[in-house]
Amino acid sequence: MARSGPKQDPNSTSAVTLLKRAMELDSECHYQQALVCYQEGIDLLLQVLKATKDDTKKCNLRKKISDYMDRAEKIKEYLDQEKEEGRYHKQIKIEENATGFSYESLFQEYLNESVTEVWIEDPYIRQTHQGSGREEQRMGLKEIKESLGNHGVFLELEYSSSIHDREIRFSNGWMVKIGRGLDYFKKPKGRFTLGYCDFDLRPCRETTVDIFHNKHTRKI
Repeated sequence: MARSGPKQDPNSTSAVTLLKRAMELDSECHYQQALVCYQEGIDLLLQVLKATKDDTKKCNLRKKISDYMDRAEKIKEYLDQEKEEGRYHKQIKIEENATGFSYESLFQEYLNESVTEVWIEDPYIRQTHQGSGREEQRMGLKEIKESLGNHGVFLELEYSSSIHDREIRFSNGWMVKIGRGLDYFKKPKGRFTLGYCDFDLRPCRETTVDIFHNKHTRKI
């Protein structure tokens, strides 16, 4: 009868995967993403450490955790300095028909508990699937405003006939510029196609996303 090896701790497996990805991103100079992976991987290793009984394994884990924490701290200090000087810049290129770029995937890295306000400028919301006419768009935005209000989120709308730039600013200093604005998704082919509800599965139009950080974010 064949014997199976020792059962692998799922936290340990996940930690290894995350920290491996962190080092890959680190080597590619994708420091913001690397920092997130380091932090999540370290948290998992700490959980593994708590459950470990063997003193030798504990010692090895503490050494690994210390090394990863040192690297994460250096990255954090570097990013903080870049933000302080307003020099941080990350660019994401979305290819034609690419998937995996939902709003959640794109913005979750920058939306944290410190965000209290978001300012959006997007002058070209005019395609049929965005609302067949100005009045329909106004009614749709009114409905969104009422729905957000039920959850304690206040939406203020302003209209302008002169703006052309597309820009999103968060109160924690992050600024996102998308070449096509928020309408970078292709129209779904039908109500029952993949991507109709899950935007991570909806094909995109080719565009470029530029992300900056400015300590002195202003209202637009």
